[in-house]
Amino acid sequence: MVFEIEIQARLRDVNLAGHVDSVEAIRIIDEARQLFLRAGDPSRGIAPVLGRMPAGVSELVGSQRVDYRAEMRFVPFQPFLARLWTSHVGRSSFTVEYELRIAADHPPAIAGETSCVCWDSAAQGPWSLSDDVRTALEAHLGDPVELRGRPVG
Repeated sequence: MVFEIEIQARLRDVNLAGHVDSVEAIRIIDEARQLFLRAGDPSRGIAPVLGRMPAGVSELVGSQRVDYRAEMRFVPFQPFLARLWTSHVGRSSFTVEYELRIAADHPPAIAGETSCVCWDSAAQGPWSLSDDVRTALEAHLGDPVELRGRPVG
């Protein structure tokens, strides 16, 4: 199951060239990931994926890869469409895949993945996923996005 959410860009996200800055694009992706993991979408009956994690446990970004595929121009009152899902669920980690589009009928302007580790702040170590959290993450399993390889030479 793919999670979809609209994220409104702000004027401050735009650089001097008139498009959404690469750093701000990461902020938009981070906001979408937080909504996917922590808020869900109550209007569509979608619970937050990490809604059953205990207090004191949080997800930390372990790595992130992003491919910028198309320019994202700011258009007032036109939100970006974020699509997110998981591609891997490990013992204490998981990977979130994402695509960011300027509109539903456009190809992804940005594609990427973020690997997260669940961290228990009291124990100061990784938190093993509970069955409930694992089931919620696995409900969103899909294929990884295709990312460009490293340049050769």
